[in-house]
Amino acid sequence: MTDRYAVIGSPVSHSKSPLIHAEFARQTGQDIEYGRLLAPLEGFQAAVEEFRLAGGKGLNVTLPFKLEAYQLANQRSPRAGDAEAVNVLSFRKESIEGDNTDGIGLVRDIEANLGFSIAGKRVLLLGAGGAAQGVVGPLLATQPALLAVGNRTTEKAQRLVARFADSGRLSGAAVQAGSFHSYTGARFDLVVNATSASLKDTAPDIPMGLFAAESMAYDMMYGQGLTPFLRLAQQQGAGRLADGLGMLVEQAAESFLIWRGIRPDTRPVIQQLQSL
Repeated sequence: MTDRYAVIGSPVSHSKSPLIHAEFARQTGQDIEYGRLLAPLEGFQAAVEEFRLAGGKGLNVTLPFKLEAYQLANQRSPRAGDAEAVNVLSFRKESIEGDNTDGIGLVRDIEANLGFSIAGKRVLLLGAGGAAQGVVGPLLATQPALLAVGNRTTEKAQRLVARFADSGRLSGAAVQAGSFHSYTGARFDLVVNATSASLKDTAPDIPMGLFAAESMAYDMMYGQGLTPFLRLAQQQGAGRLADGLGMLVEQAAESFLIWRGIRPDTRPVIQQLQSL
C-alpha cells in the first residue's frame, strides 16, 4: 500500500512541501502520497489523531503548530528537545515521535548549497521565537566565533541564549544576547532573519552597519523577489543575499530521511522551485 504523509498547518494551501516530496519520491523510487492538511487553530491534536488512525505515517508541521507538536510527541529527538519545537512527526505503532529538522536545513543550505562556511564567523540571529529556537543548536555546532541573538525585547533573547550556554562552551563560540539596537556599531559575517517580520511585509528594526565586507544576509522566509529584510540588507551593503527556499528543501530532505531511510538529492529540487 502507498504510505501517506502530509504537511499540517493553518494556513497550508501555499505550502510547496507536496511538490518537494513528490520530487523526492520520484527520484528515489519511493511509493508515497503526500498532501496538505489544514487544521483548525483549536483542533491540531484531533486532526493529527484522525490522520494517524486513518493510516498516515508522518506529518511535517508548520505554523502555528510546532509547539503543540512538541507537546503531542511522546518520544522526542535531541534536536527537538533543544528546540522545544517539533516540525516532523512519525507514527510508529502507538508512539508519536517528534523531531526538528529546521536547524540542520538552515546549516546545510548555507554551507553546502551556498558554499558559505560558518566556522569562525561572527553570526547574528535576529529573533528569539520558535523559528530561532530550532536553529541555535545547529548553528553552534558549526563552531562560529560568535553567535549573537538580537530580539525586539532583550529578555526573550537572554532566555534563549541561557538555554544553550553549555552548547556554546562546548563549541568554543562566544554567545551573546541583546536587543536589535544593542548591536549598533557591531559588524557580522552572517545575519540570519528568524523574525516573523517578512510575513507582515516589513523588515526587523535593525541598526545600520551590521554587515561586514563579504557578509551574507539570510532570510528564513522566502517569496517572489527579495524579502523586505533582504532589500534592507542589500541597501546596507551585504555581500550576498539568500532566502529560505533552500532551507525549506533541506529540512524536507531530512524529514524524508527520517521517514524513508534515504536522503534525496536536493539540488535539482531547489533549482526547479527557483524556476517557478
